[in-house]
Amino acid sequence: MLDILAITSPIYLVVLAGYLATRSGVFNRADMAVFGKFVLNLALPALIFNALAQRHISDVLHPTYLLAYLGGSLLSMTTAYLIGRRLCGWNGTRSTFLAMGVSCSNSSFIGYPILLLMVAPVAGVALALNVLIENLLMLPLLLALAESARGNGGTWSQVLRQSLLRLARNPLVLAVVAGLAISLAQVDLPQPLLRTVNLFAQASGGLSLFAIGGMLVGLPLRAGWQKVVPVVLGKLVGHPLAVLLVLTVVTALGVAPMEPQLRAAALLMAAMPMLSIYPILGQAYGEADRSATTLLLCMVASFFTLSAWMWVLK
Repeated sequence: MLDILAITSPIYLVVLAGYLATRSGVFNRADMAVFGKFVLNLALPALIFNALAQRHISDVLHPTYLLAYLGGSLLSMTTAYLIGRRLCGWNGTRSTFLAMGVSCSNSSFIGYPILLLMVAPVAGVALALNVLIENLLMLPLLLALAESARGNGGTWSQVLRQSLLRLARNPLVLAVVAGLAISLAQVDLPQPLLRTVNLFAQASGGLSLFAIGGMLVGLPLRAGWQKVVPVVLGKLVGHPLAVLLVLTVVTALGVAPMEPQLRAAALLMAAMPMLSIYPILGQAYGEADRSATTLLLCMVASFFTLSAWMWVLK
């Protein structure tokens, strides 16, 4: 267990450093948005491109990973949405954000740095696969569901069309496409270009964690925090269990099993807190405070649950 804490502690110490630096006034919360923008637009795309372009296409596309992670995410999303609607009696919007909270991971800012310490050889590939699943499928589907819950006619097609337009300009998705193209063409890139890409890629881990810590400053912890505990448990425990269940089923049906490190990466990615823009998305639908409280509690609780998952996977 001490070995596991040696892996997780530095991750959360960097998050804590970002929180304290912002809380004490060394940085403003707006500065964290700038850091996050750098990571999302330059550092992470460079990392993904580097991870894909230098591998053979057969080492990049893992159908079992895609099936297991997407299937587990859809299972978590559907289960949470039905619980919100049928058991809790919530409206469609709140049920949709419950579903988003338990099915969309923070793969970029939290997931990759942890995978880099735990399963480094497959960390970049796992991040790229998660980018595809979350950006191409999960988020457009959930946002379309949220718009539909508003009762506006014809919003499904509008949201999906807008999502596709945004995806065409998303640096992470463009990096995946470019990396896959280079991998498929088996082109050897010039060393100066690769070293330049590596310099940007190496900035992603620490800076992303520091930015997450700063973004937590000012998030509300309302008196009704007990109401979001089920969402936190659903994300940190239910989502990885759903991925494990789907992985077991597809393997039993004859799909080729994943190598141990990639299997661990899929389960750990599912065990991450929800995406950092969760409260921002919730603000447009009147769910900002509840979403912010959920994210804050999820970040704190994930120190313990991720340590437990790592111990199990070890």
